[in-house]
Amino acid sequence: MSQSSITVTLKLFAAYQEAYKVPELKRNFPEQTTVKMVLETLIKEHPELEKWHDLTRFGVNFQFVEPHYLLKDGDEIVFIPPVSGG
Repeated sequence: MSQSSITVTLKLFAAYQEAYKVPELKRNFPEQTTVKMVLETLIKEHPELEKWHDLTRFGVNFQFVEPHYLLKDGDEIVFIPPVSGG
């Protein structure tokens, strides 16, 4: 039995954009993938992002979501690391 996949767009900001050197990625993941699973994939590819693991907030299709949010085909994900400034 082959597992279906979904395609999502990742919008990258701050540390994530610095790590990947692009503002956006398109990726395929298995169905039943959560936002947190996508984040963990990015951290595996760029271990320097680990420090943002517990601090990053998530947006899907312009709505804030929890880490266990299940993604659907075509979703647009934003990873929002904390920003400093004043």
